[in-house]
Amino acid sequence: MDWLKGLFKGKGNAGDKALSYEDAKEMASNENLDVRRDLATRTDVTPEILYFLAEDPEPEVRRLIAANRAAPVHADFMLAKDADQEVRGGLAAKIATLTASLSDDDLDKVRLMARETLGILARDQVTRVRQILAETLKDVADAPPDVIRQLSNDAELVVAGPILQFSPVLNEQDLLEIIESSSLAGRLEAISQRANLVETLTEAIAATDDVEAIALMLGNPSAQVREEVLNQIIDRAPDIEPWHEPLVKRPVLPGRAAAKLARFVAHSLLQSLEERQDLPADVLEEVRQVVERRLDEEAQETPEKEKTTAEEAHEKVKTLLAAGALEEAVIAKAVKEGDRELTIAGLAELSNISVLVVRTVITNRSAKGMLAIAWKAGLSAKLAETLQRKLALVGTKELLRADGNDYPLSDEDMEWQLNFIKDMA
Repeated sequence: MDWLKGLFKGKGNAGDKALSYEDAKEMASNENLDVRRDLATRTDVTPEILYFLAEDPEPEVRRLIAANRAAPVHADFMLAKDADQEVRGGLAAKIATLTASLSDDDLDKVRLMARETLGILARDQVTRVRQILAETLKDVADAPPDVIRQLSNDAELVVAGPILQFSPVLNEQDLLEIIESSSLAGRLEAISQRANLVETLTEAIAATDDVEAIALMLGNPSAQVREEVLNQIIDRAPDIEPWHEPLVKRPVLPGRAAAKLARFVAHSLLQSLEERQDLPADVLEEVRQVVERRLDEEAQETPEKEKTTAEEAHEKVKTLLAAGALEEAVIAKAVKEGDRELTIAGLAELSNISVLVVRTVITNRSAKGMLAIAWKAGLSAKLAETLQRKLALVGTKELLRADGNDYPLSDEDMEWQLNFIKDMA
């Protein structure tokens, strides 16, 4: 085991004298916890002593051994199955870092043992342990591919996310398979933010219905997007507001893309289009003409009156309720058509929450509050997401997205949120 000790260039603690084997052995069996704890931090003792301490009855000692870079790999392998979560978490960070540097032929046995240990930690039942491992391995180029793939498919986004966004181990085919098969929220968003996304990956992302993932891909300046794909996205974009700004700010806009965007993006983005320095003169002139035409048409339009007043909405909701017709479809249609008062009245009635509370949540742009009201009203998680965006005007980054057909918060969290927003009003 001397070669392993040499690998880590073990030294004692500052100011400590070198320990003889007999002294270290006696300290390892000492009843005083402080003595064993101090010994567990040392790197100038034989691996045999550190391995012995890896079985210490006190978790605090085992945690120190797990973090000790001089501990033998057999101790690491044993500690990967330790009952104490902090032991496994500390070991995950240490082993992941050490594995990247174990490349000499003489260390094949050590590397194999370390990677087997990583495999155990990658399947740990405690999310925090797997998260530590993922955060440590996310940018390690020679991390074990099987461990990286295990982490990339983890059910928890805090584990899979860093690997999907950063790991150089995942190749193009790996990522394509994940894009095509992933149904878990957040996976595509993580991939969309990878540096230097190639065209095959951006095309696969664009083919999905994940609004947030496509928005993040468009906002990723290093993502390579073919002109045909970008035009397809622009054709779909008029009713998808989260795509407008990243489209306007793409590093390169092909052909007449800028003029297409000028027809539907918000006024605040029109100026950004007009100020772009990369557009050909004829395209820039077309953009300006489209902008002028839009402004003229809007100036001539008669302002649309409120679709429904608060009083009218209240009466309409009561009528629908009496007829047993106050259903999700009514709310979905109202919010789609921008009928604010009818949407608010319907939510208040279905959730048995006062209109004042609903208005307060909208005014505060509370994602959790709107989510809780929709949940209480018995609406789907997808509609709750739409209500956050279109009624409460919650920003893209703050949006609480549906996890498939499920709400992103637990029932207990919803109940707590409902009590909280009632107090707000």
